This record gives sequence, structure tokens and C-alpha cells, in this order.
Amino acid sequence: MGCGGGVTVVLTLILVLLVFSVLILIHESGHLVAAKRAGVEVETFSLGFGKRLWGKKVGGTDYRISMFPFGGYVKMAGEDPSEATGRENELSSKSIGQRFSVLVAGALTNYVFAFILFSIIFMIGIPTLSNKVGEVLPGYPAEKSGIKVGDQILSIEGVKTEYWEDIVGAIKLQSKKHKTLKVEMIRGNKMSEMEITPDISTVTNVFGQTISRPMIGIAPKNEILSVSYDPVRAMYFGGKRLISLTAMTYKGIWLLITGGMPVKESVSGPIGIAHLMSQAARLGVVPLLVITAHVSMALAIFNLLPFPVLDGGHIIFLLFEKLRGRPFSVKVQDVITQIAVVALISFALFVSWQDVVKFTPVGKMVNRDK
Repeated sequence: MGCGGGVTVVLTLILVLLVFSVLILIHESGHLVAAKRAGVEVETFSLGFGKRLWGKKVGGTDYRISMFPFGGYVKMAGEDPSEATGRENELSSKSIGQRFSVLVAGALTNYVFAFILFSIIFMIGIPTLSNKVGEVLPGYPAEKSGIKVGDQILSIEGVKTEYWEDIVGAIKLQSKKHKTLKVEMIRGNKMSEMEITPDISTVTNVFGQTISRPMIGIAPKNEILSVSYDPVRAMYFGGKRLISLTAMTYKGIWLLITGGMPVKESVSGPIGIAHLMSQAARLGVVPLLVITAHVSMALAIFNLLPFPVLDGGHIIFLLFEKLRGRPFSVKVQDVITQIAVVALISFALFVSWQDVVKFTPVGKMVNRDK
């Protein structure tokens, strides 16, 4: 048993490293293609970091495999302003528009990859709760109206409710238009219709905020359906899911900045993501694809944040160059970058420690000693 458990841990670790590496390589591939299109010399495209183990030079680029096969990187001529010599094929010699396209390409590639993954997920079949009631909360409108466990809700105010998320959405939307909701349902083989007046309850949303929400007091049955779509509809729902998650992510970032969400409980780093990936991998291919799509989207958003060191920070430098008519001096850029590196490392250490406390046995020891 002990040996088997050890093997499982090792395989999970390998899988997590593989997923992270693929996402980072996809990101760097975006920079590679955009740089080649802009006429920038790409000196190195590496799978992994550290000492070069093997490689082949094609079109002036050394495509290599390095010692530590985690992620990868692209090295472009003139990427570091202090090393630029003014040659035409250097990144720093290109126009602001060309440099912008190279910088944004990595994040854009991750975002497109997330869209592709979500589309594939909707084609394969996404796990979705059915429209059957699994619990009726005492004292709430549903119980008073006569809804029982096992009832299947077919529509609310004429809005078809095939799945549980349809029920939640219909209650939220129709409560804005109607004080009392007409609910069509089936119990056994008998169709019926009843009226329910939702309560306005105070709940905590995914961002930790206290909000008011209409509730009728029902919970879903633990019945999971695999819902799949044709390619066109899968792309539509995949894009819709990606846009929704993007909006939620930016809202979360804004709340973190403004203090609306606690950083300690709300942010996870590589350790937390690896923990979620390992759990998803045990559940099957689709859950793993779902978490991978989420991470690819998050990498795209994170890399475009206006923070030095990240692609978004370099884009801000470009914006100032456009406004000033000239770039910041190499010395000024170095100072800003060094300060940003220290800040980023400090934040990464803080987040990693929180992940260790939340997701590893160390957390139990820490909490026990409190």
C-alpha cells in the first residue's frame, strides 16, 4: 500500500509538471512566432531550464532541451536593453507596434489555448447537475409551496430549466421581474405547476462579499449529467465560459487591490494549483482539462498585469515610450525591474507559504500549535 501510494504521488507530480510545462511552452511559442513575424532574431527556444542537453539550430534559432524540463523560455536578440547593439533584427530596434505584438503574443496564445480546451470540454461532455431537487430546506418558500425531494423542475416563468444552473439563473433573473414565480415541475409521471415567492436572503458570494439574493430553499440532487454539444455550439459555450471566468478574475483582482477580498484566503500559487490539478487528475480527463483551461486563462491574465518583469509591465514601458517619444534609460528600467523582482519574489513566497499551510501536512502542524 505504501509503495502504491508513493507511485501515485510521483505520477501525480509528473502530470502536474507536464501540464505546467505545456502551458509555459505554449506561452513562449506565442512569443516565438510573433518575434519571427516581426523580423526579430530568436536566439534560443528552450524546453526546460539550465544546461543545454541537446538541440538543433534551425533558421538561426537554437531549439534545445535543457537539464530541468519544467516550462521553457525564449531568448530574443536585444530583448535586454543593456545587451542591445542597435542591429535591425533586435527586439529593441523594432517599432512600438511590433514590440507590442511580440509581448502580448504569449498571453494571447494561452488565452486561445484556454478557449480551445473549453470548446473540447463542451464537445466531450461537461459534468452538470440535473434539474432534480435533492434537498428542501425547512422554513423556506419551496417547502411552504409543497416542493419535495425528487421533484424535477422543468421551467420557471416559462424559462426552460434543463440543468441546475438554469434553475439558479432563472430564479435570479425572473425575481427581478416577478414577485411570485410560476414553477412547472414533474413528480413521478404527473406534471404540476405552483407559485413560489422567493425570500431575499443574505449570502456570501465567491469573492467573500455579503450580498442579497432571492432564494426558494432547494438544493440539487447529487445526479451528474455529462452534457455534450456539436462543435459549433461547443465553441459558443466554450467562449461564453471563458469570457465569464475572465470577468470574474478581473473582478477578483480589483477586489484584492481595493481590499474587498482578503489576499490570504483568496490567492493561490503553484503549490495550490498543483494540489487542485492532482485532485482533478484523480477524477478523470474532463476535470483535468477544466483545471488546465482555468490555469491557461489565469496565466494569460497574470502575464498582462501592468507589473514590471511581467509582459504587462513591459507593455507599460512601451506606453510611456509612446507618450514621451523616447524610452526610459537602461538604468531607470533596471532599477524599476529590480524593485519589481524583489516585490514579486516576496509576494510569491507569501502565497507559497499560505499554500503550504492550506494544502500540505505542514498546515495541520501549524494550526495545531496555535
